[in-house]
Amino acid sequence: MRDVLPEIMEWWRSGHRFGLATVVSTFSSAPRPPGAAMAVRGDEVAGSVSGGCVEGAVFELATEVVTEAGRPVLQRYGVSDDDAFAVGLTCGGIIDVFVEPVSGETFPELGEISAAVEERRPVAVATIVSGPGQVGARRIIWPDRSSGSLGLERLDEAVDDDARGMLAQGLTGVRHYGGQGERRLDDLAVFVQSFAPAPRMLVFGAIDFAAAVARVGKFLGYHVTVCDARPVFATARRFPDADEVVVKWPHDYLASVEVDERTVICVLTHDPKFDVPLLEVALRTGAGYVGAMGSRRTHDDRLARLRESGLTEEELARLRSPIGLDLGARTPEETAVSIAAELIQLRWGGSGAPLSTTRGRIHHEGP
Repeated sequence: MRDVLPEIMEWWRSGHRFGLATVVSTFSSAPRPPGAAMAVRGDEVAGSVSGGCVEGAVFELATEVVTEAGRPVLQRYGVSDDDAFAVGLTCGGIIDVFVEPVSGETFPELGEISAAVEERRPVAVATIVSGPGQVGARRIIWPDRSSGSLGLERLDEAVDDDARGMLAQGLTGVRHYGGQGERRLDDLAVFVQSFAPAPRMLVFGAIDFAAAVARVGKFLGYHVTVCDARPVFATARRFPDADEVVVKWPHDYLASVEVDERTVICVLTHDPKFDVPLLEVALRTGAGYVGAMGSRRTHDDRLARLRESGLTEEELARLRSPIGLDLGARTPEETAVSIAAELIQLRWGGSGAPLSTTRGRIHHEGP
């Protein structure tokens, strides 16, 4: 739902009623992950649930659900017979889509959820999508409080515990319970959608390559910060795609911000007075990715300097340099694509080989 929030918030604030279709489960090679959403208001459509495979069928169902008598519906789409071109996912995948009517009356908490997402505050939305419970009942869970109810106090308590655990990991998916909230049963399905803050991309070095990396980082959904100690180069005008531009010595700035396993650190300075002290800090954080730009000669010199600074071989092994995958990139934009390709490969465990030379699943579940 995050992708369609700007559009649906305009409809919601204007008092319109619309259909919201959300992917809640996927099987095999489904093209969109749980949480992907499509909103329908009249002839207007925002978002996608399948990349085009079943959009027409979902559009019709969402239109029906929007009527005053419309009720939430869980619908499965996919190839289930020999006709690969029947309504379904011709790529072979299967998706479960939950379609519900949304308005200020049916979803009064949407404004608060949108504000939390915009302010980078974690929040999760739990919705009963099937089973003996109140299908469509919704509960909103923050790290320290909850609102709404799924119909039973025991179920609310169980979902709160599970949703907070999922929220901490940025996970979205279906959890099953008994009709009275029992964890050992699976009569009732609850879809938990986590809106964790976007992962951070920290780009150090206000050069032309940094502008391209910031652009592709924003495209991939990162909260992008560009940092450089030189105020003449580190300006918002030069980096319009960055969420923030910071003028500060890179290692001092990195030591002052929160870093977790989803954080990406791109060191593009290739100047020892900047990148050596910066990498000393970066390689001792819990960042999931630390990459540095430079030639192989620069990399060898950098490693020698870092060893002199006391970094261990285990810490140095975390450094990805030269940064990016071997695509033969030359321009700033091509280099940014090679960095993005490496980030995607590491996130999902891909081989980096051409798909035409591989066998098996196209979509990976992660390393």
